Amino acid sequence: MSTPKILILGAGYGGLLTTLKLQQKLHYNEAEVTLVNKHDYHYLTTWLHEPAAGTAPASRAQVDLHKIIDKTKVNFVKGTVASIEPEAQTATLEDGTVLSYDYLVIGLGSEPETFGIEGLREHAFSIRSINAVRQISEHIRYMFAKFKNDPTHPEYLTFVVGGAGFTGIEFCGELGDRIPELCEEFDVNPDLVKIYNIEAAPSALPGFDKELVDYAMEVLMKKGIEFKINTPIKQCTPEGVLLATGEEIKSATVVWTGGVRGNSIVERSGFEVMRGRVKVDEYLRAPGYENVFVVGDCALIFNEQGRPYPPTAQIAGQEGESCGDNLVALVRGELLQKFTPELLGTLASLGKGEGMGQVGGKKLFGSSAALMKKASDLRYLVKIGGIGLAMKKVKL
Repeated sequence: MSTPKILILGAGYGGLLTTLKLQQKLHYNEAEVTLVNKHDYHYLTTWLHEPAAGTAPASRAQVDLHKIIDKTKVNFVKGTVASIEPEAQTATLEDGTVLSYDYLVIGLGSEPETFGIEGLREHAFSIRSINAVRQISEHIRYMFAKFKNDPTHPEYLTFVVGGAGFTGIEFCGELGDRIPELCEEFDVNPDLVKIYNIEAAPSALPGFDKELVDYAMEVLMKKGIEFKINTPIKQCTPEGVLLATGEEIKSATVVWTGGVRGNSIVERSGFEVMRGRVKVDEYLRAPGYENVFVVGDCALIFNEQGRPYPPTAQIAGQEGESCGDNLVALVRGELLQKFTPELLGTLASLGKGEGMGQVGGKKLFGSSAALMKKASDLRYLVKIGGIGLAMKKVKL
């Protein structure tokens, strides 16, 4: 019998942890494992709000794949996936390379969900990748330079953050810390800077505990963030945003953090999707394909109440480890194990030394939440790269 080919598309949390689990548990001759990723690094999406605001270098959120992947067990291919042909059991890259598989893991990540808002895709920034956050940070700094040269344009110092979910709230916390530094550097009156956080839902951090939401909003308002809750964005233009209330906010910087959908390649490849995400079975397999697993933002799983789990890094990592274990089981002819998410808690940073969240049913505020989030980040980094990587990356 020939050696089974396992193809993993994407080195996000799900794809990477699938790969590392296979690397750990399989012997050299048990399977041919190939990992495909657009870049030769993995990045921590939960940290992208920092380099986007300019409070940390983008390189801090990057992890070199060559330093954590064992090349004797995993074949790494740097490339961009163009299509998947599930019937032919192949995936094609943009450069024309065709890769065949016996087992496929789809971990291609997400794309911004615009909810049909006109002009959003064309005129708004999105916190979605290392290159994207570099662009946002440089743009923000450039706006201060432009205003200093031409102070007749208040829109240069007006910043709109669309969405008050976790990413939007965390970005506002970092932006609130960054603005005073930029005001000092460019000798700009801080009173001239306006930061709006606009959310269509009736509350910031929809579905979160009210006491924690109120605390987060209070911290951010003290940093100069002005909230417009229960206020949908109707249109995004080169001049700013038009709200459903009829109000127009003129801004040269609109950052959209209002939600994600699964990678469009998955839908184009013929898989059944809801908002780009595949409703997987209890083993994380795509409907109709016992040899295709889906993890991370491309996977849709429901809780006992019939509600979808949020596409978080925590769940994606757990999916990756479960997928890796089940692939090992398939290779060895063993039984598969059902995947059940273990929600360990949720933590959000609110800028330097500030945070809030819930762990084990206990609410955390301020520095204790910030420290707990650092501990969570440390655990993940130790898991993928050991103590050395963790100490190098985490700011203490």
